[in-house]
Amino acid sequence: MSDLHPHALAERLARNRLSRRDAIWLFGAATASLQGCAVSPVTGERILVGMSEAQEAAIDQQQAPHQFSQDLGAIQNGQVNAYVSEIGQRLDALSHRPNMPYSYRVLNANYVNAYTFPGGAMGVTRGIMVDMDDEAQLAALLGHELGHVNARHSAQRQGQTMIAQTVLVGVNAAAQNSGWAPLIGLGSQVGASALLANYSRSNEHEADALGQAYMVQAGYPATGMTRLHQMLVQEEQEAPSTLATMFSSHPMSSERRDRARAAAETTYASSLKASVRRERFMDNTSPLRQIKPAIQACQKGESAMSARKLDEASGQFRTALKQAPRDYAANLRMAQCLQAQGKTTDAIAYVDNARNIYPQEAQSHKLTATLALQQRKPQAALQALNTFDRLLPGDSGVTFLKGASLEAMGQREPAAQHYARYLQQVRSGDASQHAYTRLKAWGYAK
Repeated sequence: MSDLHPHALAERLARNRLSRRDAIWLFGAATASLQGCAVSPVTGERILVGMSEAQEAAIDQQQAPHQFSQDLGAIQNGQVNAYVSEIGQRLDALSHRPNMPYSYRVLNANYVNAYTFPGGAMGVTRGIMVDMDDEAQLAALLGHELGHVNARHSAQRQGQTMIAQTVLVGVNAAAQNSGWAPLIGLGSQVGASALLANYSRSNEHEADALGQAYMVQAGYPATGMTRLHQMLVQEEQEAPSTLATMFSSHPMSSERRDRARAAAETTYASSLKASVRRERFMDNTSPLRQIKPAIQACQKGESAMSARKLDEASGQFRTALKQAPRDYAANLRMAQCLQAQGKTTDAIAYVDNARNIYPQEAQSHKLTATLALQQRKPQAALQALNTFDRLLPGDSGVTFLKGASLEAMGQREPAAQHYARYLQQVRSGDASQHAYTRLKAWGYAK
């Protein structure tokens, strides 16, 4: 990463001549302890957790919006989001912790996954939504995530690994492979990677069991869990890159499927005649299923980007945009791909499309800022970052980018203030090194 050394980057900022790799690296410069014991609301046993219930809810409020934005925000379809929320609310009312502040949304992310924060803020990617066949599978998916909340798995993992300091993918990840790191992450999205941790197999077994119990109580056949597992096992064999995050955070195996099947055939045998509610699922998810080819093309494009096959990736995103010209995710990914190819003007056209399609989602504004820096327009970059801050306050990476923009404008004192604020939040990584180096060079640090 010699050309991204802090001194070299500082020189280019001073001359307002950022390279393509500088801009890509800057886009990735966004970051993403608690202790104590509690009683499991499920088993009644004492467990090590990272926070109280009030802290779990507070963590969700503070950090979940940033993760959901990393996954390109909730889809812009009230019908689909309301439908998923309805199913979730039906299940969470039957859970062991019915008073938690649960919330549900379908995200624009193309990879296949679902995740929840400790307090019950839950995201389901559109990539998995278009792969399911009926409401019973959706109930199994949401029930499983509710199982994690009710068994306090996320809180336990945080207490055990002290990972709350690195909530989102950011500077440290970007430092591992220079300017390419933000692109590499696209192929196997690390959504919910840090705070939510990687669940153990025992966690997964418990969440499966709880989810299956909740869905049966809600009137669904227990086989919905079996078929959900079968779908995921089969898809992992056919398209492993789209399930990389799910399988890393939710260890999957045919053994989990077989456990669910055994429970369905014995403990929950009386549920097997219940309707899977396929027609209702199809009606309520039709807006997503109509753009399934575009979502699949985006999945292939992201996988190609992660392999640095940029021509192939841009071809896939063009295919997606032919299917769904006003798709926010496809326009944003195309802009990122073109930026990586050095096609700045073309990239700006697509990020402008994305911003106009979904102005209240923050990521397009961050990409606009890095493209503006690349075009030697630091004032425009700062304006875009201020918009990001209004939409999604508290992103430390945006604080860093504001410092870089102000540095490029020659405004040393406010740049130093932003770098100092950034270093209060993030202490390691290339961005931190750059911030400290500039403060030291300007006489603000020893």
